[in-house]
Amino acid sequence: MSICPKNKSSKGHRDQRRANWKMSAPTLVKCSQCGALMQPHMVCKACGYYNKKNVVKVND
Repeated sequence: MSICPKNKSSKGHRDQRRANWKMSAPTLVKCSQCGALMQPHMVCKACGYYNKKNVVKVND
């Protein structure tokens, strides 16, 4: 059986439900090696370090 609403939802209730769909800015932290902004728990794109270890070789 498919979904069938018993009563009409007003425009206000519909818009209140949709109001919570918003984007948030990503969290950024400074890299401990080079100081560039990066996402936490990710390899730094500028220097290739993660957890004070060189993980990825970056061509400059």
